[in-house]
Amino acid sequence: MDTAVSYTAPEEVGRLGRTALLAGLALLVLSALLGVLTGGAVRFFRSYLVAYVFWCGIAVGSMAIMMLHHLTGGAWGLVIRRVFEAATRTLPLLFVAFLPLVISLFVHPHGHSLYEWSNHEVVAGDEILKEKRAYLNEWFFIARFVFYFLVWGALAWYLNRWSLEQDRTGDPRIKRRMQNLSGPGLVLFGLTVSFAAVDWVMSLEPHWFSTIFGLLLMASWGQSAFAFVIIAAAWLSRREPMSRVYAPPHFHDYGKLLLAFVMIYAYFAFSQFLIIWSGNIPEEIPWYLRRLRGGWQYVGLTLVLLNFALPFVLLLSRNLKRDYTKLVLVALLVITMRVIDMIYLIAPSEAAAGGESHVNALEVLTMLGTTAGLGGLWLFYFALQLRGRPLLPLRAPDLESAIAPAGGHH
Repeated sequence: MDTAVSYTAPEEVGRLGRTALLAGLALLVLSALLGVLTGGAVRFFRSYLVAYVFWCGIAVGSMAIMMLHHLTGGAWGLVIRRVFEAATRTLPLLFVAFLPLVISLFVHPHGHSLYEWSNHEVVAGDEILKEKRAYLNEWFFIARFVFYFLVWGALAWYLNRWSLEQDRTGDPRIKRRMQNLSGPGLVLFGLTVSFAAVDWVMSLEPHWFSTIFGLLLMASWGQSAFAFVIIAAAWLSRREPMSRVYAPPHFHDYGKLLLAFVMIYAYFAFSQFLIIWSGNIPEEIPWYLRRLRGGWQYVGLTLVLLNFALPFVLLLSRNLKRDYTKLVLVALLVITMRVIDMIYLIAPSEAAAGGESHVNALEVLTMLGTTAGLGGLWLFYFALQLRGRPLLPLRAPDLESAIAPAGGHH
């Protein structure tokens, strides 16, 4: 490794972050106005939930993949570790950004609410919700949210702190320390994300339940996080100093791992559908019936084709995986479909209390705008974090062997 090279992120990262912030703020305001004026405050809250779960997934999913790398090793993770670390350090922003969803628990305009279990009038007339009141209530919901972030924040803080200490001291024992934390950390990740999936998304339809839904959200977050990091790595690979580092073998590994995430998510999603559809239980089947009518069936078909079939076929190609310009297009497709899938999971829940959900172009537009708006704020904070440390863990063991020869792409 050339010690004379500065591995600080280029200044262009900061400029892009500031642009994203301004665009994000504008989009959030416009989306909030569009949502409130066309469908009321609950529509905006529902749109904000789509955005929040998506961006939280990139941060927390990055932490999980980073811990997986600490356990397994490999050149693929060393050269993008700092991108994962920067994503995990956005958790303080996401903690504060949960505030609109807290507000939604106590604001019920015209008797409507994002989470029907937070509306005492609805609960009073529903025996099932009364039985679930000990778990599904506002203050316990908030307490669980705080607990999730305490766990995620502690894991991210220690891993980032030790990574920086490794840069400073080169102590080989730090690698073992990160491994020792990552094993229990992945277990905690699985438990907290499963409960968060129930709290934030599944409880939108509190009469419905799925024992695999937590795994579904874990796979979703891993897929979106890895697709985002591929896009970030491809962008950095076209600029100094990382153009000296990234090479086709790195992107080949990233493509194989993205293929694995695509397959895992598809497996969980199909398993949930197959079990619920074949069971045909009245408490479970309406969830899918709402998503097989009113235009949502075409969204579901699009997800099958563009979130699984097309990426699966494309990522089988060795040449495509080694060409970052092509791989990044697949990653962009995957991350776009992750947003569409989040809309598919959340938007039809408005009909859970009765009636039928139809695809509403204005609501979808609000959800897309809110996701892009919150993404602008998140990307600004991410850019600050990326600029704050070298783009490589400079004194990590095996870094020399992980770095490609100079001019790896060219």
